[in-house]
Amino acid sequence: MLVRDVMTAPVLSVTPTTPLKEVARLLVERRISGVPVADEAGRVVGIVSEADFLLRERGARPDRRGARRPLNWLFGEEGGAAEQARISATTAGEAMTRPAISIAADCSLREAAGLMVEKRVNRLPVLDDDRLVGIVTRSDLVGAFVRPDEELASMIADEVVRDTMWIEPGQVSVSVSEGVVHLSGTVDRRSTARILSKLAAQVDGVLRVETDDLHWDLDDRNMAAAPERDVPETTAASLRARERPRTTG
Repeated sequence: MLVRDVMTAPVLSVTPTTPLKEVARLLVERRISGVPVADEAGRVVGIVSEADFLLRERGARPDRRGARRPLNWLFGEEGGAAEQARISATTAGEAMTRPAISIAADCSLREAAGLMVEKRVNRLPVLDDDRLVGIVTRSDLVGAFVRPDEELASMIADEVVRDTMWIEPGQVSVSVSEGVVHLSGTVDRRSTARILSKLAAQVDGVLRVETDDLHWDLDDRNMAAAPERDVPETTAASLRARERPRTTG
């Protein structure tokens, strides 16, 4: 499954000149935690999230002594100029986090999940030819794991067993129970069974693959590759001999 299959589209976005109060109103009314910031050409230039509002709110308040702001320990005694600008921001462009971490529409959900974990973000603007076409959130990815067992079984049987592995229908049976896939039948080689299991496990929503009832005709686990023949190096003379074979008689 691809990102485009689960993303929210069309996506709500704001411009760099959108007042920050308007952004806050949109987050509250739409019950979302962040919104992409896009320029007039539809290119994503940043993102405003709840964290940006927390930064502004926390940075704007002095501590009980009124001498230092709570974020000074992180940004230095006076804070960096960029962070100070964000703290005093009045527009989306001034408050946004940049650059926005984004993902292509044709990426897999596993790639999206890995990027969210690596970058510690909760949402990713989705791009198609560098244009904003949607947004995918962690909840969208979680939703992929609640797909019906029947849908998972049909997808594995059609897209993995038949279309990818080219295994004849009926040769391998697929059943799914609570996200656990059971493969049964007989394939040509042990390596084929292993590849089939790995591909089935990569389908979004699959928790585990059971192969106790999947058998094979040939155990190629310890089969050595055929040795390479010693072929003499091709020379100019040998090439001429092939082009003009000798005549007899």
